[in-house]
Amino acid sequence: MTTPVLEDIDADFARPDKEVIDRLAKLPAANIGDAMDRLGIADSAIQAIWPGARLAGPAFTVWTRPGDNQGIHRALQFAHPGDVIVVSGGADESRALLGELIGERAINLGIAGFALDGAARDAEALSEIGMPVFARAITPAGPYKNGPSRLGTPISFGGVPVLPGDVIIGDSDGVVVIPRAQALTVAEAAEAVFAEETSRRAAIIADRH
Repeated sequence: MTTPVLEDIDADFARPDKEVIDRLAKLPAANIGDAMDRLGIADSAIQAIWPGARLAGPAFTVWTRPGDNQGIHRALQFAHPGDVIVVSGGADESRALLGELIGERAINLGIAGFALDGAARDAEALSEIGMPVFARAITPAGPYKNGPSRLGTPISFGGVPVLPGDVIIGDSDGVVVIPRAQALTVAEAAEAVFAEETSRRAAIIADRH
């Protein structure tokens, strides 16, 4: 089996309209999960590594050997501004796949954030620069950089299948994955869930008085 050369990677896969992503970005991940019948919700161990971090954007997928971030470095060459780099790292918690330096590079490139089925480090520094990172763990141990890796391929992320261009939403509850072809339908359904819950909450509050 041969490793694809960088030029073979298709970074121009279809992405949902920005308007649809913006609509989903305004909604709680929980409401989106409810609108998808509780499917598409990543393993609850994958959480924001700093308080208040939020993710919203199309997935640029990376499949890497556990503890190795060669694929992330490669992804930074091809991902588009606004993409979320989503990494299938074998759920490994022993070595951080990225930290502050990759975060700084990603900001320069307009990357919307990272979702790692693996570990990260430099949580405080990533918070200070405002780079959203969701990960399974935090560790000071650095990564290997030997590969192999694959970009733009279907991956498994926290038990959920992710295709390039699927929408990734992350907030204080965790990460949800919305299939690209269903993004508009899910946005409409999740907005309805949000409206209903807002109305019910208002009624509960009114009952206190």
